[in-house]
Amino acid sequence: MIKSLHISNYALISQIDIDFDAGFNIITGETGAGKSIILGALSLLLGGRSDSRSIGDSTRKSVIEAEFILEAPSRFEEFFKQNDLDTDGNRCILRREISPGGRSRAFINDSPVNLSVLREIAIQLVDIHSQHQNLLLADADYQLSVIDALAGNAPLLDEYRQAYAEYQRVLKRYSSTRDMIRRNSDDADFLSYQLEQIDQLSLSEGEQEELEAERDAIADQADIKTNLVSAIDSLADGEENVIDSLNTAAEAIRELPDSFDEAESLAARIDTVAIEIQDITDTLRRHDEACAADPARLEAIQERLAEIYSLESKHHVETSDGLLALRADLAKRLDAVANGDVILADLEAKGRAAKKKAMILARRISEARHNQAEIFATRLRGTAEPLGMKNLRCDIALTTGKLNPSGIDSIEFLFAFNKNQELMPVGATASGGEISRLMLSVKSIIGDSMNLPSIIFDEVDTGVSGEIAARMGRMMQLLSRKIQIITITHLPQVAARGESHFKVYKADSETSTNTYIRRLDDEERVTELAAMLGGSDAGETAAANARSLLEAAKSDKTNK
Repeated sequence: MIKSLHISNYALISQIDIDFDAGFNIITGETGAGKSIILGALSLLLGGRSDSRSIGDSTRKSVIEAEFILEAPSRFEEFFKQNDLDTDGNRCILRREISPGGRSRAFINDSPVNLSVLREIAIQLVDIHSQHQNLLLADADYQLSVIDALAGNAPLLDEYRQAYAEYQRVLKRYSSTRDMIRRNSDDADFLSYQLEQIDQLSLSEGEQEELEAERDAIADQADIKTNLVSAIDSLADGEENVIDSLNTAAEAIRELPDSFDEAESLAARIDTVAIEIQDITDTLRRHDEACAADPARLEAIQERLAEIYSLESKHHVETSDGLLALRADLAKRLDAVANGDVILADLEAKGRAAKKKAMILARRISEARHNQAEIFATRLRGTAEPLGMKNLRCDIALTTGKLNPSGIDSIEFLFAFNKNQELMPVGATASGGEISRLMLSVKSIIGDSMNLPSIIFDEVDTGVSGEIAARMGRMMQLLSRKIQIITITHLPQVAARGESHFKVYKADSETSTNTYIRRLDDEERVTELAAMLGGSDAGETAAANARSLLEAAKSDKTNK
């Protein structure tokens, strides 16, 4: 249900805030007061087209925001998950902003979303009906959804859609496989040549990566050995090396005269350094002996990698595993050519089985639809007759055809509103008022069978009066026990049925005219209904009639 609606800087509305109640909400007001402006703003939350000309003050943005209470939050869990949106318990806030430049932004629970995402959830939360929007009743998908809801087909439809999707997948596989076999038959010699080239390499999985790692390791060993030999030559094996130089230096110091007191100690220190250098040299020799660089192996690896790289370049892949994957694909395609008849026969059998399963389900759904169609037509006639359509005839025409996403049925609601009239589609025969009353009748019938969103009726009672208006009011009142109803009306017989009553009005300031809305208390409702009954000069008689309408509505609510 809609808990609250905020509109600011939209057309004649500077700012209004409305807190709706569950049940039956009434909105009244004189013609031109701004009721249609409120609906226009609300339609933006349903993905309606924005227009910067609707902004009142061109220096600031226009904002329309509605807070909804989700009656069954679990229904929307997948939607929030798929669109990466935050959840707030059973609350959902939709917002639309229009900048002075005309740029529009949409939000769900303060997260920015595309307009299509906003619309996707909004149409599940609120449903606006006016005389111009009631041609939904002529939409075949909507008509089927009505019959399916009343027939309780939801579980069967879920099962059927899965079976139909599987049937479509098999058909697609058959078609693509058949086309592939035809193409590959023409290219069989070339495919065989490519396969033979890859087979000649006798590749193993992960071979390229292993060879590259071994090549790098051998190259590293060669570099290590070169540097080790150079270090050993410098320290001990070269013609001019460190150890020989140290020994020469020690001998020269020892030959110094006895008067040079530090000669022996200095020579001993040099001997110590020479011993350390020799130890380092021995360590380097051991590493050198252990270093097994194999130039022949390195050359073999490089030749093998060159062959692999060449074939990869030819086939536009990057690894030997890519070549193996290509080999598997080539083998599969050649196998399909060789065994094409068997493969296609198998897919054809699977297609027949999938079609049979889908057809069995579709026929069960169709049977339930046909059983419900006449029942619904009878109920619709009985519901609509008290609304001034005593000559209404209704036929739910179901025809069987090929499998499609919704089953095997095509549907058309056919109506005649006069005795001498031929049955025709609703859009070709009904007036706006008749369609409105039909839609109200449909909603009242399916209210228990479908998860209906809050419904806004925009003057669907236009063109009726008196007792028929009272019956429409009672019907909306009864429907509001199942779902939230918001009705914009000029009829006091309807307005009296509401549990909450709001009045839209205009007021002038020194610089502008603005639209406002306020909730009426009990006495204000009497005054408003009296004005609707008797005009601006309504007196006590009109007030008494207004109180009588309110009492009658209250009595009906208590007794039913």
